[in-house]
Amino acid sequence: MNFLRGVMGGPSAGPQPSGADTIQKLCDRVASSTLLDDRRDAVRALKSLSKKYRLEVGIQAMEHLIHVLQTDRSDSEIIGYALDTLYNVISNDLEEEEQEENSAKQVDDLGSQFTEIFIKQQENVTLLLTLVEEFDFHVRWPGVKLLTSLLKQQGPQVQQIILVSPMGVSRLMDLLADSREVIRNDGVLLLQQLTKSNAAIQKIVAFENAFERLLDIITEEGNSDGGIVVEDCLLLLQNLLKNNNSNQNFFKEGSYIQRMKPWFEVGDDNCGWSAQKVTNLHLMLQLVRVLVSPTNPPGATSSCQKAMFHCGLLQQLCTILMATGVPADILTETINTVSEVIRGCQTNQDYFASVNAPSNPPRPAIVVLLMSMVNERQPFVLRCAVLYCFQCFLYKNQKGQGEIVSTLLPSTIDATGNSVSAGQLLCGGLFSTDSLSNWCAAVALAHALQENATLKEQLLRVQLATSIGNPPVSLLQQCTNILSQGSKVQTRVGLLMLLCTWLSNCSIAVTHFLHNPANVPFLTGQIAENLGEEEQLVQGLCALLLGISIYYNDNSLENYRKEKLKQLIEKRIGRENFIEKLGFISKHELYSRAAQKPQPSFSSPDHMMFDHEFTKLVKELEGVISKAIYKSSEEDKKEEEVKKTLEQHDNIVTHYKKVIREQDQELEELKQRINTLTSQNEQLQATVTQQVSQIQQHKDQYNLLKVQLGKDTQHHNSHGDTFQMNGIQTEEVSKLKEELEEWKNKHEVLQGQLREKDSVIEKLNSSQLEMGTTEQSSQTSKFVGLEHNNELQKELEMLRSQIQLQSAEISKLQMENQKLQVMNTTADPMLGDSGATAATSSELEGRLEQEIKELKNEVKALSEEKESLKQHLDSSSSTVAILQDEKSKLQREVAESKKEQDDLLVLLADQDQKISALKIKLKDLGVPVEDEDDTESGDQGDEDEDGDEEEQD
Repeated sequence: MNFLRGVMGGPSAGPQPSGADTIQKLCDRVASSTLLDDRRDAVRALKSLSKKYRLEVGIQAMEHLIHVLQTDRSDSEIIGYALDTLYNVISNDLEEEEQEENSAKQVDDLGSQFTEIFIKQQENVTLLLTLVEEFDFHVRWPGVKLLTSLLKQQGPQVQQIILVSPMGVSRLMDLLADSREVIRNDGVLLLQQLTKSNAAIQKIVAFENAFERLLDIITEEGNSDGGIVVEDCLLLLQNLLKNNNSNQNFFKEGSYIQRMKPWFEVGDDNCGWSAQKVTNLHLMLQLVRVLVSPTNPPGATSSCQKAMFHCGLLQQLCTILMATGVPADILTETINTVSEVIRGCQTNQDYFASVNAPSNPPRPAIVVLLMSMVNERQPFVLRCAVLYCFQCFLYKNQKGQGEIVSTLLPSTIDATGNSVSAGQLLCGGLFSTDSLSNWCAAVALAHALQENATLKEQLLRVQLATSIGNPPVSLLQQCTNILSQGSKVQTRVGLLMLLCTWLSNCSIAVTHFLHNPANVPFLTGQIAENLGEEEQLVQGLCALLLGISIYYNDNSLENYRKEKLKQLIEKRIGRENFIEKLGFISKHELYSRAAQKPQPSFSSPDHMMFDHEFTKLVKELEGVISKAIYKSSEEDKKEEEVKKTLEQHDNIVTHYKKVIREQDQELEELKQRINTLTSQNEQLQATVTQQVSQIQQHKDQYNLLKVQLGKDTQHHNSHGDTFQMNGIQTEEVSKLKEELEEWKNKHEVLQGQLREKDSVIEKLNSSQLEMGTTEQSSQTSKFVGLEHNNELQKELEMLRSQIQLQSAEISKLQMENQKLQVMNTTADPMLGDSGATAATSSELEGRLEQEIKELKNEVKALSEEKESLKQHLDSSSSTVAILQDEKSKLQREVAESKKEQDDLLVLLADQDQKISALKIKLKDLGVPVEDEDDTESGDQGDEDEDGDEEEQD
């Protein structure tokens, strides 16, 4: 109560306002009324008075309202009124009119004090978390707003209470899934306050699937075209990711970077962007920068950069970069974002170098950006962004550095002048009348030489044409000439930073610089003068440049050896004064600002003095230069010897590093070859295993076939074995079958011809037997015809016997052919596999050689039998030919015999006519004549006698 009295300012004099009495009565009703309706009405009245009489309601009613939250949870209406009243008391978000009315009573930390009272009992916050779980809109929404207000007033304390509360953060995460947009949107605001500067809560929220839900909300709301809800979600995402490596890694591993690409899809018409869209896109770009910030661990930044390239996010950003009609602040932030996406990532830097602006003719994006940087009419923040982009492009990018410097070298300058190169733009900016352009171009060129001794030497070849008729001068000489002309401080600072970067760790450049006799006197004169505060910075940089000329001096110039330069400093400046002037750099306020982060961020162009990378160089060289100034000649000699030894050691180390790299490459190649051979070996082993199993199967099948064929060979001759074991004999069998068919046809033809001859001979015999004659001539001729006929019959009998022998041989061949066909049909389905098996087993298994030899012997025997068969067929064919010749001879003889028989028949017919005429004459003469029957019987007796004589013969 003492605290409450302090808040109220002690007892007040005079009458209290009527509002206080009313509030007291309402509090009494809330505390003492037994009816729920009365308490509800009293709390509703307190809510209406809480904005106007915030202090009074907070002091008198807070305990009663907390008691209502604890006891009347069954009535959602009174709980909602109580939560609204507490929100009005604790929140500082009063309307302007109310602030004017209550200006006399306004206390700056009133909300914070009431919050402290509320959270003093941690059970109150736990109770509020329980109420937020309620689905009733009139309870959940006021609870969310009250908890958000508590976090705004006393964030760390409330965060700690929620963190130790069981499932406290998880309960609040359910707000993002609420279908009512008002509660969901206020839930986003609550989580914004909850996750501020608390890594533990940020991790819990992230692992409660916050990224997925927030990205879904952003997509539903229309990405960059969405309203303020998208802005709130982006702010919450920034809270979760900024300076939280664990969440950044979780965001990348969850493939959420890929879901950011649609945010940056802008159309061709980029005019008339709303303020909300500009804000949303600005926050989206900042979220990308959070993931690739240079302050993040290098490994995490590199992985995010690679992911952004592979998903097309970098390409989308470059599209915005080259688009027209994009607002200036969005363009500036896009340049800064692209800068950090490509910083130190070779793949992204190479892609950025290949981007061309949509101009005619197309120009590289780097050239277009440099044109903006050296243009004094462009906004200052845009020029700073372009410089940062160029620095990030060259950061750890020796390839890009070489490309930029090559545009300055005489051999690569475009003589036609049709296109402007990056080197020409940098030289133009370096020697323009605008001091900011001088500074930016000098710093950009210094980054092209950063940690690259080769390019420092090559840049010494650059010659500049200052005016018509005058000989060209080197770039190094032109820079020192501008320094001596007494230009603006910003220009001189930029040129001195360039020269210090150029000469550091490059003895050849130091020699070229000292070769100009005006340079050393100019530097000593600048250092020795007592000038104002603005010139002190230039004096410090001149001291640094002179110190670099001493430290990296190889003593190749007799007049400017290390010892002589140190004596010159001792005489004209003094060592202590020199060291003091050298210390002006690191003590300068602008130096401290530039050393904080790589991005050049300056409030005004006048503050643009130091570059972040140059501050690292100063920090590195300041100490060694101070020591070098105080060293004696003997120490210098010893140091030179040590340097030489170190250089030799470095050379040896470099050589061995090169050897190690080569060996590593060879090892990698050998490992790849080993992996390849191992995979091939595994494949071959698998193939061999498969083939071995197949061979075993084939061997089993072969053995089975062998057993079966062995049984078959017991019943068949070797001729059949040939057909069983060799599939090629099947064709020969078919040929034999065809030849047998031809022989059968020929045999049938011959038999038909013989039958015809037999029929003709039988007719002749019958005709001859019927013919009889009593005359001697006729008998003689008949006898001759019979003898010839007998000879023909003998020849025919011989032909028949030969044909029967041939038919017997043909039938034998037919039987053998049928046996071969039967055996061939039984062995065919398995012979192909057994042959293939034998071939495969002969290639893969040497153990089957004996069996193969046996098969060869069998094949040899079969080939011999085949030859014998061929000879037999040849002999049969010769026999057929002989038969054909005999057949033709018989045909000719039969034809001749037919002709002779015809002649005989004609003679016999004539004789019969003559005999019959003579018989008639004899009968007419009265001579007795024998009858025909007697004559026939006599003839028959003569024939019998002739037959007996033949049998005796």
